[in-house]
Amino acid sequence: MMNIGIIGYGYWGPNLVRNFVEDANCRVAVCDLRPERLAQVRTRYPGLEVTSDSSALIHDPKIDAIAIATPVSRHFDLALEALKAGKHVLVEKPLTSSSEEALRLMEEAERRNLVIMVDHTFVYTSAVRKIRDLVESGDLGDLYYYDSVRINLGLFQRDVDVIWDLAVHDFSIMDVVLPSRPCAISATGLSHVPGGQENVAYITAFFETNLIAHIHVNWLAPLKVRRSMIGGSRKMIVYDDVEPSEKVKVYDKGINLTNGSDNTYKKMMVGYRTGDVWIPQLEMTEALRCEASHFIRCVESGEQPITGGDAGLRVVELLEAATHSMKKHGEPVELAVRRGAAA
Repeated sequence: MMNIGIIGYGYWGPNLVRNFVEDANCRVAVCDLRPERLAQVRTRYPGLEVTSDSSALIHDPKIDAIAIATPVSRHFDLALEALKAGKHVLVEKPLTSSSEEALRLMEEAERRNLVIMVDHTFVYTSAVRKIRDLVESGDLGDLYYYDSVRINLGLFQRDVDVIWDLAVHDFSIMDVVLPSRPCAISATGLSHVPGGQENVAYITAFFETNLIAHIHVNWLAPLKVRRSMIGGSRKMIVYDDVEPSEKVKVYDKGINLTNGSDNTYKKMMVGYRTGDVWIPQLEMTEALRCEASHFIRCVESGEQPITGGDAGLRVVELLEAATHSMKKHGEPVELAVRRGAAA
């Protein structure tokens, strides 16, 4: 039985509480600064311990692990305090607000032999796991592009821009799905709220191979879109997370090139191939339920998390590069090339 303290009961915290409460191997305590939120916890879960003192929860000897669902600006301080108190840590995405902070948490966790894991929820969806398997099998052939639109009306964040709020999901998906990591990032974006964070942005990721990624994120869209496409030389994938059931479709579509006598583009014949559309069956288990169970298993067995500190660091580095490029009106920012983690 694991005792977990969850700090933050705002937007994402209730989802964490629900999934850990429903796990028979877990006991939950909740912390939030706002009395009205603690009142909501008492109403829905009468038996749970609640407090407004995060430090008291972290240093409670009964608590084995801490889950952090607060604004990003508090992630590092709370996680570091928890690690120093000997607690395993799960942190809502993104892991920290800088790569230096992420490295510090990783070092502390390693030194104390503790689990640190980041809540990259999409990585635990059956849809993304299926896409990863398809890419790794080679069914798509050579990868050409990753193209994503992730837009909706709100929620405007006070401490992060739209890239850190929405593009973080695509960066975490790319980290486990694509065979390599971007070597450069270019981003542009604007804020349409005086004094606010950028609410619309366009990101391009370049790779050493003939692969390119493009991500469009927006808080000011009239409708919610969560659609990603991965194009390969043999097949192409459309992943629509808004779809209730048929989230992943695999298209046997593409082009065939016939070489001319001098093997130049002008002498090539381009033919179009249209085949079947395959809709793979996906598990219906909630991603966060899979993630919560995985965190508990890692704590109890010492297993390395799929989305451990290293994955959190890689994603934060991409976010930093995108922000830096955006401030320079799209000037590409180079990155150290490292292979993404296999989930």
